[in-house]
Parts: sequence; structure tokens; C-alpha cells
Amino acid sequence: MSALKGACIFGQSGGPTSVINASAYGVIHTALQNPNITRVLGAEHGIKGVLNDRLFDMGQEDPKELELLKYTPSSALGSCRYKMKDPDVDDTDYKRILEIFKKYDVRYFFYNGGNDSMDTCNKISKYMQKVGYECCVMGVPKTIDNDLFGTDHCPGFASAAKYIATSCMEVYQDARVYDTGMVCIIEIMGRHAGWLAGAAGLATAYGAGPDLIYLPEVDFDMDQFLADVDRIYKEKGNCMVAVSEGIHYADGTFVSEAKTSATDGFGHAQLGGLASLLANVVKERTGAKVRGIELSLLQRCGAHLASETDIEESYMSGKAAVENAVAGITDKMVGFERSYEGGKYVCKTKLLPLTDVANTEKKVPLEWINAAHNGVEKPFIDYVLPLIQGEPALPKEDSLPRFAKLKKVLAK
Repeated sequence: MSALKGACIFGQSGGPTSVINASAYGVIHTALQNPNITRVLGAEHGIKGVLNDRLFDMGQEDPKELELLKYTPSSALGSCRYKMKDPDVDDTDYKRILEIFKKYDVRYFFYNGGNDSMDTCNKISKYMQKVGYECCVMGVPKTIDNDLFGTDHCPGFASAAKYIATSCMEVYQDARVYDTGMVCIIEIMGRHAGWLAGAAGLATAYGAGPDLIYLPEVDFDMDQFLADVDRIYKEKGNCMVAVSEGIHYADGTFVSEAKTSATDGFGHAQLGGLASLLANVVKERTGAKVRGIELSLLQRCGAHLASETDIEESYMSGKAAVENAVAGITDKMVGFERSYEGGKYVCKTKLLPLTDVANTEKKVPLEWINAAHNGVEKPFIDYVLPLIQGEPALPKEDSLPRFAKLKKVLAK
């Protein structure tokens, strides 16, 4: 059976990372070189770009600018948070997508994102099968949260983890310069999975990190938290705490004061303000000088602290998506599988059914969290450490980052 011949569409969705464009380059570069893919189109703002017929002709871009995508943070084509309805309830969007696919003779669709993006990818894949339109659909993983089911880790996580660990080590130095003590509380992203907050444990393992780390995999107890902080502050004269934005009480409610402020397009709470809240509580209870720090967007766009391993694996995931699709495989997401050869970390790709991945979250194993629920154990450190290795040769212009500048020529 000969491979499908036709155009492809690539889109990015959900929260950006410092390496999501490396995956984009993996898809775009590989697709442009494949004779079975007649045209490479990039969707503006993810699936919304398909629905609105806003597609960029990636073949019109300067190859050198495309290559710079490997070192350019955020989503170069634009992202979105758009939840598609079940086609059995409302198939309006799906009919429109099929119309666009037919207009451009699209036979390959690649969608780069996290849990909700894989849900979108899965729905489109199943709909195309249902209506009998031949199109290979592949999910390309992305999320700093590292919570996609079935894959050892996710592109974007390692660079964010490296940024968090490095920042914690730097703050650790700053927080200890005065002869008066201080409690420092650092808020880290992660709604339901604590992989990112746990990464602060890398700094601790190397002697300059948080004394306490709280993850959303276990219930948060404010009284125990205050007792932990008070004990360490009295022992050391300083205390540094890392908290996941998604920590919650036993009844499931978020500790964050912003828990009801807003939601995104998928109904997820927009969290934030946790460090400030906890800082105020600690100050009232202990009288200590307290500083709350929210890393916020910095942890997902800090390309200057990206992991070379993460960049190369992100590119590899995009490349694998194209190669498998052209080989006739559809309805899958590219995942990672780790092994050790001669004691050295090795990462290979594998394929996971989209149905299994969509809307399923992978949590930090409870055995990797200490018994007191305020830190991580050595297996967590051993898991993360190989992922953050390597310093990329970042392109610079007058000592400032040189990011990709795309022309974004609309397809006709």
C-alpha cells in the first residue's frame, strides 16, 4: 500500500513551553522534506486557525529562520484554549474542519499540546474515521506539567524543571545575605500534578534549595505547614519553601486565594496568588520577615535555561510524528520511553493511542514523596536529573537572544 499523498496541517495548543517550537521544527522540517507531503501548513492559534481558515504556508519561510525555532520559546504559530464539543452533540466544528481539509487536500494532521489538546486531536481523528475521510492524525506531546499519560516524560518539562531548580538555587543565595532571618515561599506551576514543584528538590539535593516542598498529590494541612515552617525557621534562622500552585485541602478546595477568580476555556481554575497568601499567614503566625515569589510565566518561557536534552527530544517527537504518519499510522500520540545503556540515559519514541492519553493525568508516584508530605525522595531526583542535561548553543545578537522571525504567509 502506497503512502497517502497530500498536504499537512500542524497546530499548537495550550500553554507554551520554552521548547514547543523545537517540536514544531521537528514536524515542519521533516514534512517539508517528505515527498508524500505536498504542502506544509501551520495553523494560526491552533485549531481556531483551521476553523477560521488562517493557515500559514510554511514552505514560504526562510529555512534559517525555521531552524531558529529550536531555540525560540513560546508558540510561534500562536496557541489557543478551545474545547470542541462532542460531535454527537454538535458537529458544526467538525464539518468545518472537514471542509478545510478538503479545500487544501489535507491528509496529515499534527497537533502539539497537552491533555486537552490530545482530547481535541482524538475527537478529530475519530470524526475523520467516522465520515470516511482518509487522514492520518498524530498528537505531538507538550506540557511543562509532565502529566501526560503513558509517556515517561513530556517535552517542555525538563527545561522548566531546570529553570525552577536554578532559580531556587539563586534565590537561596540571596535569601541568606542579611543577619536577620527570612522565610521565602516560592510558588510553582502545577494544577493537579506536582512534577514542577518537585523539581525544586534538585536544588535541595545540590545543597541550595527549599527546606520544604508541597505537592498537590497529597492533601495540604495549614496547621502542619505552619508547624514545619516554624520549626525550621527556629533551627536555621531561615526557611525556604516551594509550593505547587495546585495544593489543596482535604475537601479538594484549592488553597490559592485565586481559585474562583476565573477559568480557562476548559473550565480549569486559573490559579495564582498562593505565595502571597501563604506569606501573609506565616507572617501573622510567626512574626518573621516573609517574602512570597511567584515564578509564573518565567518558568515556561525561560529558553536561556533550556535543557539541550529537552530541545533534542522535542525535535525528535515532532520528527517521529511525521515519519509514523507517512508510514500509515494514525490515531496515536508520540511518547517517550527511557532506558539505560551502559549506565547512560537513552530516550526513544513510542506510540500511544489517543483515546488513552486524552484527559488522563499522570501524577507523581506517592512513594516519591516523603512520609511527612513536605519533600521528595531520591527516586524523584534520579528521574529528573538526566532530563535537564546539556547547554544549548543559543543564537545571540549583540548578546541578546536571536529568536525566529517568521513571515507567516497565509495559504491560498
